Amino acid sequence: MFSFLPWNSDIAFNFKDMAYELARYNRVLFVDRALDRKTALKNLLRGRPKSAGSHENKYIQQIQDNFWVLHPKSLLESGTWSPNYKLFDFFNRINNKRLSAEIKKTIRKLGFKNSILLNDNDFYRGLYLKGLLPVREYIFYIRDFLTIQPFFEKFGPRCEKEMIEKADLIIANSAYLAAYASQWNPNSADIGQGCNLHDFIAEDLPLPADMKIIPAPVLGYCGAITGMRLDEEILIRISLAFPGLSIVLVGPADAGFGKSRLRTMKNVYFLGGKKPEETASYVQHFTICMNPQGLNPLTLGNYPRKIDEYLAAGKPVVATATPAMEMFREYTFLCESADDYISNIRRILENPSLNSEQERKRRRDFSLTHTWENSIGALGNAFYHSEKQYPAVIL
Repeated sequence: MFSFLPWNSDIAFNFKDMAYELARYNRVLFVDRALDRKTALKNLLRGRPKSAGSHENKYIQQIQDNFWVLHPKSLLESGTWSPNYKLFDFFNRINNKRLSAEIKKTIRKLGFKNSILLNDNDFYRGLYLKGLLPVREYIFYIRDFLTIQPFFEKFGPRCEKEMIEKADLIIANSAYLAAYASQWNPNSADIGQGCNLHDFIAEDLPLPADMKIIPAPVLGYCGAITGMRLDEEILIRISLAFPGLSIVLVGPADAGFGKSRLRTMKNVYFLGGKKPEETASYVQHFTICMNPQGLNPLTLGNYPRKIDEYLAAGKPVVATATPAMEMFREYTFLCESADDYISNIRRILENPSLNSEQERKRRRDFSLTHTWENSIGALGNAFYHSEKQYPAVIL
């Protein structure tokens, strides 16, 4: 399993959860993100460790029975500065070769045979691994539109397309992304989304200290507070329409939201980033939960895992209508404009029946169908029914 994100990432991410689920019945090697020269230099100047590996930088770390993490020692070249694709590709091939050499050495040491490579959205560092590693099948997992982000916009579109074309199977966490990938590879499948919702179905979680001075009712959001995902104008309109409603934003904010007009509004509270295990306590004490996304390629097909977390807590939810949100239509209040947000929030506040125990249970029961067991089961079905299927495979 090969991911763009590091193993010890501060944010929860799908691929790590998938690794634990796969390790229940398979042997799994998770390849941590290797450092590039630019990042290594930044870390050196900031006094941080040179290596990306965690846990005292063990080269091969055993997490549990039949589950290992490889912390690569390779230092990769920083090729995104390249003036053209030819030079970028030169450095990218070098990076792929360095990583493949470490992966091959490790799978030999662990005795892996008849392996599958599962790549989590890394169409740079994983672009040439299919031809460099002794794997039976290469599966590419797409769960976000990365190519609109500045880091990827120069070389990303071409690399992503090439990656999708050469993979044996494409899996996605939404029907929208599966359809997007299918334009270059018909062997594309939606495997849905799994969630770890145990903390969110808990009762009587303590009120976080920084919420004790915030008056109810509370309209809350948990997640990255960035202009690439959220519509600032919707939040401003809600704040003005409901001066008695506290708007609580939990998560790290980008520079744009750091100087937002929202900072001057008395009923808006920015509480900063929190540890993943703290999020459930905030959600439990929200009156209404929201996901005020803007509409752009990044959000249209993105599976909003936070919606499952909100619903697991039984909360009424207002959210922007996107293709990925259609599956939640019967359990949330979908909005196409700021006016829709305002009318739906008013409807929830004025109708206690929308927050009855029966409604809370209905929402919770739906969210609990989105398990990692079901998602990995869908991955297995996609694999065994793919055009490139094999009679026997050991991961």
